[in-house]
Amino acid sequence: MIRDITIGQYYPADSVIHRLDPRTKLAGTLIFIVSIFLFHTIPGYAVATVFLAAAIKISKVPVKFIFKGLKAIFFILLITMVFNMLLTPGEALWSFGILKITKEGISMAVRMAIRLIYLVIGSSLMTLTTTPNQLTDGLEKSLRPLNKIHVPVHEIAMMMSIALRFIPILLEETDKIMKAQIARGADFESGNLIQKVKSMVPLLVPLFISAFRRANDLAMAMEARCYHGGEHRTQMKPLQYKKRDRLAYLVLLVYLAAAAGFRIAGI
Repeated sequence: MIRDITIGQYYPADSVIHRLDPRTKLAGTLIFIVSIFLFHTIPGYAVATVFLAAAIKISKVPVKFIFKGLKAIFFILLITMVFNMLLTPGEALWSFGILKITKEGISMAVRMAIRLIYLVIGSSLMTLTTTPNQLTDGLEKSLRPLNKIHVPVHEIAMMMSIALRFIPILLEETDKIMKAQIARGADFESGNLIQKVKSMVPLLVPLFISAFRRANDLAMAMEARCYHGGEHRTQMKPLQYKKRDRLAYLVLLVYLAAAAGFRIAGI
């Protein structure tokens, strides 16, 4: 399950989405997230499904690779659905003591599950088609207006990029530590959920030590190279909008307008 998390990984491919400006992909991800909260009916979710399926097809990222990341959120998804079914008031379909499953609760649980799944897939698609360097440049350019109110935009973008880059590294390190402890007789599979959680505690100490060591090595390497971000820093490949980016923005605006129209019309 550790290797099933795809957020933060990059999948190299020659596709239109890979060649898009990172600012376009960031805007597209934000618009898609907004749209899945605007849609609340079956026709609306059908539109979101077609849009997401088309984006995955164009990106040339294998569908199995994208959906593999959903395994990591299975328990979060299950807990979310159970809480929505039990805590949403409405017409009772089943009750046992203080527990009650309502018709409105099931509807809300299904909607929240769809939103969570689409949120993870959409975010994963953005990171799978964008390198960490491109993501840093895109975030910095997009947030540049905040420099006028003295917000450290470059530092924020760099921290977010490094955090995303460290996700697959730390997951790989966790997998190695688990295999090493299993070879020494540790058991992570047997027992109930609480026992499994307790068995994961010994992983935290070596994982934190490894994370701090990697962070220190990265800081020393950046300092040794006299790294200094900010206004006077030049870029090897400056970001420039091209025709495909303008076309992508047009498609995104049409999609957002459709989502808003569906919401207003109650469809």
